[in-house]
Amino acid sequence: MATVFHQLPTQRPATPLLDSVDSPADLRRLGVAQLAELADQLRHYLLYCIGQTGGHFGAGLGVTELTIALHYVYNTPEDRLVWDVGHQTYPHKVLTGRRAELLTIRQQGGLSGFPKRSESDYDTFGVGHSSTSISAALGMAMAAKLRGESRRTVAVMGDGAMTAGMAFEAINHAAHVDDDLLVVLNDNKMSISENVGGLSTYFAKIWASGFYNSIREGGKRVLKRMPYTKELVRRTEEYMKSFVAPATIFEELGFYYIGPLDGHDLPLLIDTLEKIKAIKGPVMLHVITEKGKGFAPAEQDPVGYHALNKLEPSSTNQAPAGPKYQKIFGDWLCDRAALDAELIAITPAMGEGSGMMEFAAKFPARYVDVAIAEQHAVTLAAGMACEGVKPVVAIYSTFLQRGYDQLIHDVALQNLDVTFAIDRAGLVGEDGATHAGAYDISYLRCIPNMVIATPAEENEARQLLNSCYLHPGPAAVRYPRGSGPNVAVQAELAEWPIGKGRLLRSGAGPVIFNFGALLGNARHAAEQLDAELVDMRFAKPLDTALLDQYANTGRLLVSVEENSVAGGAGAAVAEYYASQAATVDLLLLGLPDSYVDHASTAAQHRAVGLDSDSLVAAIRARMATPNN
Repeated sequence: MATVFHQLPTQRPATPLLDSVDSPADLRRLGVAQLAELADQLRHYLLYCIGQTGGHFGAGLGVTELTIALHYVYNTPEDRLVWDVGHQTYPHKVLTGRRAELLTIRQQGGLSGFPKRSESDYDTFGVGHSSTSISAALGMAMAAKLRGESRRTVAVMGDGAMTAGMAFEAINHAAHVDDDLLVVLNDNKMSISENVGGLSTYFAKIWASGFYNSIREGGKRVLKRMPYTKELVRRTEEYMKSFVAPATIFEELGFYYIGPLDGHDLPLLIDTLEKIKAIKGPVMLHVITEKGKGFAPAEQDPVGYHALNKLEPSSTNQAPAGPKYQKIFGDWLCDRAALDAELIAITPAMGEGSGMMEFAAKFPARYVDVAIAEQHAVTLAAGMACEGVKPVVAIYSTFLQRGYDQLIHDVALQNLDVTFAIDRAGLVGEDGATHAGAYDISYLRCIPNMVIATPAEENEARQLLNSCYLHPGPAAVRYPRGSGPNVAVQAELAEWPIGKGRLLRSGAGPVIFNFGALLGNARHAAEQLDAELVDMRFAKPLDTALLDQYANTGRLLVSVEENSVAGGAGAAVAEYYASQAATVDLLLLGLPDSYVDHASTAAQHRAVGLDSDSLVAAIRARMATPNN
């Protein structure tokens, strides 16, 4: 039985057995009887490291035994181990030669919080979004077969990720191809916990055994010549399994199903995985794990302990931060819903992160969590809008990318009244490139009928959410992760004109057009340079009347945005001036044409030249060039 810890250690624990494992090859030299102690030490070390660095927490604790078993049985990295999403891969990183480096995770220059191919040969596929592992693993298995290589391929998929259509597309194709592939379904929501026990374990052992498999395969060959008997035996086998496990659906899809097993029983996992290696074709191994296993507070609150901030000294004095934009959105959602019975809020499994839990409690019949199914979320909203209700889709910028066709074809083409609250717009700090909202202005701006609002602070976020909600057509409001500049939020719900900006500062120097949450940095630059500062508020439609005031003036015009320069709001300004044959000198400042690695958000801004000092330097450098 795993040791249960009750608090995060502040000193590095003694882990002599873990310290002897620098690679999976070292792990395989241990006896099975030593692995339980290894799991305890690994958990203890993870608790220490995450306390020092912060990071994803519960998922890794839940797959500690599974990770050990997979690396113990399979010859990684020659055998390919593909993780889904990647929140759960901290134990994997420790066992694959990155034990000391775990103390740098999610920090600038340190380990990524997700699998990353450039980081290690053991990270076979880079991830961050869910439900990709089966497709990627199947591609690897098919490529190995084509090249005549005998390596094995394993995909580890969480039960939440199984809700995405992509997972079932991959399962369908895997059954058609019939190549050797193991999919480990890691079920940590305990939705079928009644199946974990002696009876289900007994049948799981039988189904994985070489004896049972030889009978099954031999029987298949005989029964091919006896179609009526074959059908009877097949149905009998299905019915037998259905009494003790949810096997039927996976068997019908073409997988050989085994489980559910206790995912914390190392000897059972290892024995089962060894037997699975003898089974041909696609196999689904269903394991039950407990998110946060081994840390009592996380076992009791797996959602709250999904991720943690690092431990801070008790003497640290910090000025209180303003409300997070997610709180601003959640409050607006509740206030608007109290006035409008037609409002329906939709989320693809991001209710907590998007600030929707108060709404869910107050308006449960109007809260729709579709699970990890972004495409479905968008088209579901389109269907609702067809019937006259007012859907609000709360979605992270990086995840809306997955519903892009639906956004174009199902919402915008039909000019349906759907409001998109786009969270995590811009850089997202330690989550890095996989979660950055770097492209939403670019990919939304080219879609006809779309409105794109770019609030610069908390009150603008509230009022622009309301204004876009009242707009009779598709509209998006993009706002960043975390807190804003702590601007007072007005209780009223205003309706501001669509496509209108405002002049914030007059000046004799250059003109800065700000789009979004970098306003504080842009204001600093304007003060340093005696610049005119314009808060544009909308990337589409642009306030062309405001832009016209600065055409043909000979002044340097600067756009500032936390979005890709390519196709972004600054590009929209340039396109407009070009369409008017205006003579302007434009400097477009935004995210570069490259991915931005994980670091603090402040460090990321410095790295890409969007902090206040870098803005000043870039504008001064441009002003110093000829003709300025």
